[in-house]
Amino acid sequence: MNIEILTEAKIDLSIGAEFYEKQSQNLGKYFLDTISSDIESLHMYCGIHIKIQNYHRLLSKRFPYSIYYKYDESTIYIYAILDCRSNPVYIDIRLK
Repeated sequence: MNIEILTEAKIDLSIGAEFYEKQSQNLGKYFLDTISSDIESLHMYCGIHIKIQNYHRLLSKRFPYSIYYKYDESTIYIYAILDCRSNPVYIDIRLK
């Protein structure tokens, strides 16, 4: 299966990496590497995650982030990569 990270999810990644880079040098790179690894795990575990508003939600292993995705026979589409500590109203709006 191919994995396609949509534009809005790429923006989410940039925002998260920038936040962690401000916390500690190279932490932003570690964040990106970790989220990338989580996304790659979808090759094996696609579709087993809980559904939230018609998206499957994968929780990151190291950071408090959720990866929201959908899939078809050939492609996994990453729609959002959101901080779990965000206001739930924002997350609901973002996923609509």
